[in-house]
Amino acid sequence: MALNFNQYAQEGNTFLNEYAKQLGMGKDTEKAGRIFVSIMHALRELISVEESLQLIAQLPTFLKGAYVNGWNPKKKKSGIKHLDEFIELVKQFDGRSAIHDYGEENDLAETYIDVTFLFLRKYVSLGEMEDIRNELPKDLKSLIYSNLMF
Repeated sequence: MALNFNQYAQEGNTFLNEYAKQLGMGKDTEKAGRIFVSIMHALRELISVEESLQLIAQLPTFLKGAYVNGWNPKKKKSGIKHLDEFIELVKQFDGRSAIHDYGEENDLAETYIDVTFLFLRKYVSLGEMEDIRNELPKDLKSLIYSNLMF
């Protein structure tokens, strides 16, 4: 199998353009990319390594690298159980850009998280989304809406 990095780059750029529009950012794909990565990195802190591997298997190649970049699967999972804690983790993964990307309030972050999981459904099967939802703490199950399932 030959690797076609130009195709992956093109698909990645298409993804970022569509995702930025869904987030209401116009063409700010740099910000959209930071937001996507920070949300996905926070998610992988909540789900098991096995579940992460099942998710990765369904992601297109151009998103796999974004998900695993900097990942330490042996690291103990976070004890996060509430939405505010999850949002803080998302912001931590965004680093210095968090205040610019998410603002000071959590409302914008909640919107971005909702859009991200809805957008992710384009690539991830219903069964996998259900499996991820089942691994989340009770107060975070709403991150993956039941209406996303149908």
